[in-house]
Amino acid sequence: MSLFLSSYENRLDTKGRVSVPAAFRASIGSEKFPGVVLYRSFTNNCIEGLSMSRMEQLAAATDKMGVFDSELDDLSAMLFADARPLTFDVTGRIVIPADLLKHAGITDTAVFVGRGTSFQIWNPDAFRAAQEKSLNNLRAARPNLTIS
Repeated sequence: MSLFLSSYENRLDTKGRVSVPAAFRASIGSEKFPGVVLYRSFTNNCIEGLSMSRMEQLAAATDKMGVFDSELDDLSAMLFADARPLTFDVTGRIVIPADLLKHAGITDTAVFVGRGTSFQIWNPDAFRAAQEKSLNNLRAARPNLTIS
């Protein structure tokens, strides 16, 4: 299982290529698919990213939904129809499609944000604002995780 930790800020070149952090590439190193899957986040103005095996797990989870469930229609349209499998070039870069960059407001710099079994790609300023909001929410809620 791939595990994505930490945050990394990388510049895009003029063709939209960006280096995927080495730690993220290493996490995916044992995967059959030599790259990542990206799609527009439907909860934030960012790009969601994950390994192909994690995408397969999401597909298996949607198989448990009702075939005629309207939520499945919406989820399939956003999750699978929008997904872009992108392979790494020889230097570990990917080309992020222009529509994904536009959705996230990314122009010349992107922040790769580890989220455990997935990651996100943000505009740096938007990420800092979202991170501050999350910190304030956590301070107020003081959640408690149970580890077994």
